[in-house]
Parts: sequence; structure tokens; C-alpha cells
Amino acid sequence: MSAPAPSVYSPAATAHAERLGLSLGRANLEVFAETLEELADSDPSIVAVTSDSRGSGKLKPFGQRLPDQIVEVGIAEQNLVGIAAGLAAVGRRSFAVSPACFLTARSLEQIKNDICYSDVPATVVGISAGVSYGALGSTHHSLHDYAALRAIHNLTIIAPADNYEAAEAVRLAAAHDKPVYLRFGKAKLYDLPRHGQQFEPGRATLLRDGSDVALFGIGETVIHCLLAAEMLAEDGVEARVLSMHTLRPLDADAIEEAARDCRAIVTAEEHSVHGGLGGAVAEALAERGGAPPLKIVGVPDEDTVTGSQADIFRHYGITGEGISAAAQHLLQRQEVAR
Repeated sequence: MSAPAPSVYSPAATAHAERLGLSLGRANLEVFAETLEELADSDPSIVAVTSDSRGSGKLKPFGQRLPDQIVEVGIAEQNLVGIAAGLAAVGRRSFAVSPACFLTARSLEQIKNDICYSDVPATVVGISAGVSYGALGSTHHSLHDYAALRAIHNLTIIAPADNYEAAEAVRLAAAHDKPVYLRFGKAKLYDLPRHGQQFEPGRATLLRDGSDVALFGIGETVIHCLLAAEMLAEDGVEARVLSMHTLRPLDADAIEEAARDCRAIVTAEEHSVHGGLGGAVAEALAERGGAPPLKIVGVPDEDTVTGSQADIFRHYGITGEGISAAAQHLLQRQEVAR
């Protein structure tokens, strides 16, 4: 039996999560599969299309229960997306499911032309996203998908931060009449505090308020932003934390409010530092003018390290400790400049 993968949460981060009363939920990938099966059970128009990935996509129960609503195309991502687009064009609600690294690179042209430019209501589902595949190496990491897909017109891009957002995003995609990209990872995620806020695509979720620094996370990095805020609070720094679950359309109002209220902004993402959430926030801030200093925490432009997701997160500082250190550095730099 192989040893279990190390937790992406350090002992200190786990202690902070416990003090916040957060419960450790399941992987968003599991929630995706269960929610899709629940929806498909009452809606025969929903069909899952997979590329030899029903196992990794947790869709085996879906296939066993609803065999007429799943299509297996084998390892052929371009065909996967083309078939999903064709099904959507004739009235089916199709979900094209495949590892994000291959889906958004090998079939980028089909996503662009067959789905987005053809304006069919298909959902592209990137599973095991970011560095979820860990030790399988750079070929299996999707550190480019935000950057590539952000430039394609007519595509909503969502990366849920916890199990609640994951289920709501799948329901949204099933009811939406436009193309959607959903990004799911494999790590177990803490259920985040919402203070009564509902999931609303295109509108960031405020998880914690503060006026010293704003921490923007997306997908599996949001919990690390929240834990960073707890660490900063021990030093008297009040951090605002937002889940930027929808990368496109981006919540420019939340960014502008943070730029007005806070002295610095830190973004965190499981993606290259080029072209993802940090890039999108930087663009919004540049257009606004007079922006506070910004630090993008993510994977730098280099030959990336190989290891578990936890190893890679720690190496690049995509952790509560790393994000809080980045925030402290920005704030201290401002003090020196005064």
C-alpha cells in the first residue's frame, strides 16, 4: 500500500483552521461528480463526455446508474470537445470531462471554435487541475489554462473554493445557456465561512473584512488566504479575504473597493504568475490608476519543481505562511518608503 499524500495544510495552518471552527470537507472533484449525477437523474438532456477519465473524474457511479447519459471517447481530447459541442448544438447539456492539463492544451482550438465561437451551452470540466497530479510532473500540471482561456471570448471561467461553491457552480453550468469552464482539484478543502452570502457568478465572496491588506484567492488557494489572514491578525494586521471564484467575468468592483480601502493587495493562485488571477487583477488595477502595491503568489516562470501538491505549494509559498509573508513584505516596504 502506498503512503498517503501529505496534507497541503501545515500543522500551524491546521491549528488556525481548527480555531476558526472550519470543517474539512471533501475534494471538489467528488462534489462535482455527485452533483452532476443528481442533476442528470432528473434531466435526461445532461450527458457526460469523458476521455478515458471516468475513474479520475469520479464518474464511475454516474456511468453505472445512467449508462445512456455518458459517452467515452478514449484518450482523444479534441474528439471529446467536438462531440460535447455537437451534443450541445442539438439540445443536450454536455459536460466534457478530462484532466485540465490535456483538455485545455490539446483541444484549445475545439474549445475556441466548436464551443465558444459556436456559442453552444457546453461545459468544459478541467479535473485534477493546477498541480493536483503532483509528482507526475510538469506534463501533468495545468499552469496555463487560466491564461489561455481568458483570451477566448464567450466563456465563463469558474474555480470553486470549497464544496459549497463546487456544487453551486455545477448547477449554474447545467442551467446556463452559454459556454462554461469549471476547474476542480483533488485536495480536500475546508468549508469556508460565508456569513449568509450566496454563490453568485461574477461576484467575489467576502470571507473576512480588513483594511490593511486584501488577499484574493481562487480555487484551492482561497483557504490558504484565509489562514494567512489569521496569521497576520496575530501581528495586528487586518486582512480582507475574498474568493474570486469567477475569473471571467471578473469582479472589478471588489478589486476597486480593495484598492480604495487597503494598503496592499496579494493574489494567490495554483497557476503560472502570468495570465491568471494576478494578471487579471493587475490589469484591472492599472486601468483604475493609483493602485496599491501588488504581489502575485503563484508558480514563477521557470522549470517547475516536482513533488506532491503540498511540496509544490510549500516551495512556491502558496500557503498561509507564504501568503502572509508576502503581505508583510509589501506592508513593510510601504513603511520604509514613507
